[in-house]
Amino acid sequence: MTEQNKILLQVKNLETGYGKKQVLFGASLEARAGETVALIGPNGAGKSTILKAVCGLVPIWKGQVIFNGESINGATPAKNVKRGITFAPQGNRVFDELSVRENLEIGGFQLPKKELKARMDEVVQLFPSLKERMDMDAGKLSGGEQQMLALARALMPKPKLLLLDEPSLGLSPALVKDVFAKIKEIGRTTGIGIVIVEQKVREVLDICRKVYSIKLGKVVFSGPPEAIRENKAKLKELFL
Repeated sequence: MTEQNKILLQVKNLETGYGKKQVLFGASLEARAGETVALIGPNGAGKSTILKAVCGLVPIWKGQVIFNGESINGATPAKNVKRGITFAPQGNRVFDELSVRENLEIGGFQLPKKELKARMDEVVQLFPSLKERMDMDAGKLSGGEQQMLALARALMPKPKLLLLDEPSLGLSPALVKDVFAKIKEIGRTTGIGIVIVEQKVREVLDICRKVYSIKLGKVVFSGPPEAIRENKAKLKELFL
């Protein structure tokens, strides 16, 4: 199996939730290196909870999360970053009062100092608009630029797996198009595996290799995007 085709992430029969409230009931999925996988479904279905369980933000009650062939059940988010998993939460989460450069430095905090500058130079090549604004406060960027900065910051630790939670949230249609084009470019040029939770279904189906639909904490569909892209009845069923 080539490195590009290697299975990076396996989620097997995952059960978890918040406090006593169970949200996931035996969800299973996988993602390969260099491949974008979409998680779709109605609000509250458990999509974001899958991402949080993978990166270590919520505990795993039952089942297995396997990354690079190794179980990471119980691992902290910091340990998972070191392993090569980064998470960009929804809502353009940037540090408003810090500069673009400082936001990126926080993303690369685990890198040796001598590597940090070189990595920052690599990452901003993907984001020309940020390159021109390195000393600007992140809070003064447009919504689209803030989302680009959140993506860039998540790439700073040299991840093997990038978890994205609704990167289109709050963006205008034109900016949504730009962000999805950038995510597609990242997947195509870096070999990083991407798992993306998204409500903009048609847009995400255009950039993913595989799609999982989550409903009431269970996977109710998995397959290629072509299987549902033009099937309005199937899409409606998945979201009701």
